[in-house]
Parts: sequence; structure tokens; C-alpha cells
Amino acid sequence: MHTPQRRLLPSTGALASFETVARLGSFSAAATELALTQGAISRHISNLEAQLSVPLFVRNSRGAALTEAGRAYYDSVAGALNTIRTASLDAITKRHGNSLSISFPPTFGTRWLMPRIPRFVAGHPDVALSFASRIQPFDLVSERIDAAIYVGQQRWADADMTLLMREDVVPMCSPAFLDANPLSKPDDLRRLPLLHIRSRHGAWADWFEACGVDYTGAGGMTFEQFATVAQACIAGLGVALLPIFLSEAELRSGQLVTAIDRPVTSRSGYYLVTARSGSESTSLTAFRSWLLAEAKEGA
Repeated sequence: MHTPQRRLLPSTGALASFETVARLGSFSAAATELALTQGAISRHISNLEAQLSVPLFVRNSRGAALTEAGRAYYDSVAGALNTIRTASLDAITKRHGNSLSISFPPTFGTRWLMPRIPRFVAGHPDVALSFASRIQPFDLVSERIDAAIYVGQQRWADADMTLLMREDVVPMCSPAFLDANPLSKPDDLRRLPLLHIRSRHGAWADWFEACGVDYTGAGGMTFEQFATVAQACIAGLGVALLPIFLSEAELRSGQLVTAIDRPVTSRSGYYLVTARSGSESTSLTAFRSWLLAEAKEGA
């Protein structure tokens, strides 16, 4: 007789998988963020769809898109899940004034921020940190995020943005792709498939302009995340303009090579974004100072 109640209360695993796939638009990206297999994510979503008797996603070549019912469900449960996460953190730490919630782009977080975080923890052991991956701007207040690290241009409404660093970008591709498409000058790239990252709008136009090449902005595949466009390059789909400091592992392994050795400083930057409230906690002030020092040292 408890079946109706159970149907109205999906498992937290299923809800977390649903929210993450909906936010990232990809089963594989969700699996990475939640440290699960893609099969486990798929099972959670299938069980949730069966429990609700409604399809939530449509898979396509670019990932997973919410159905109309899925969008409505996401709009209803995303805020509730974030409230549960925050309440759980408060209950665990019992240190409401010393908790700090930070969001960051996935690749920047794993390759640049996380290796440095132990130094912040060592200097501020009383601060309870929580992390979330985000790509696009969102409402810091409603999601109860203290600060976000954002890559792009300075466009985030109702927020204060502190520039951390710029990035140097260079065209990269797979060794096999370069062998099949020899390049000697920047102009040669115009005849090849160019891959784009959504957060770096206009990056190719800026690069060609810096190289003195007229570029009309031809279309091409567009990707949401660095990791996905890097994999597309490795698979031989084309050439992407990638940040050098995030591509060191692929360059060292030989999975990627520089197509044209003409690095250009991107107009996009990495910013620390905070709500425009006029005041901030001592924990956030400490994190801001530490992050600026790390960015300066790593520049």
C-alpha cells in the first residue's frame, strides 16, 4: 500500500543523475561529474522515466536534450536538490559561517583548481568547501553558490566579476589529421573544418585577425565543453583553438599537436564571479585573495 508514496519519491541517485544530465546535456559528462559509469547513469534515468511514466530525454548526436516534460520536471526539482545539498552540508559541518560553495568549469576545475586546493585547505582548515561544475552563467543567489569561476567575456548580470587570468590559445589537431592536411601558414586553416567552443564565441575570428588573415566566420561543429572538443580533435574531426595551459596532457601524450604555432591571447578570461550584495563572508574574502595569488603565480 506504500507504492503510490514510493512512486512520488524517486531515489536520490536517480534525481542526481537526472539533474546532472539535464544541466550538462550529456550522459558521459554526467558520469564523469558524479564518478559513475555511463551505464549507471542510463539505468538511473531509465528507472526514473519508468517511475514517472514519462520520457525525460531525447538522445541525439550532440548529447541528450530534455523533452518538454523533462524540462518542466527539471525546473521543479533542480532548486529542491540544491536546497537538500546545502542543508546536508550545513548539517555535516555545523559551521554555517565557515562554509563556502564554489562552482567552476569542469576541465578548469580538474586540471587547474583541484591540484591547488590543498594549499587553500592547509591555510584555512576551518572552511568547509563544496564544489559544483557549471559552464553557463546562472543565478548565484537562488542556487546558493558563494562564488563561480567563469570562462568567457565579462557578461554576467547582477554580479561582480574579478579577472583571474587570460589564456593563450593555439590551433590543435590530431597527428593523423595534420599528416593528411599539411599546413604551412594560418591562411591554410580556412579550408579545413574548424571546431568551436560555445563559451569562446568569436575565438577563431580573433585568432585569424591577429594573424592578419581575413576570416568570414564559416560555420562548423560547436561544443559545450573543452573535454568534448578535445576528444573531437583527437578523433580527427578537425582543428580546434584550445587553451595551451589546459591541453598540456594531450600535447605531452601526442594525442594532440599544434597545427600552426601561432599562439594568441584570447579575449575570453577566467573570472571569479560573486553576487552583487555589497558584503561577503570572511571565508569568501580569504578564497578570493588566495585564488588571485595562485592565478598570478601560475600566469
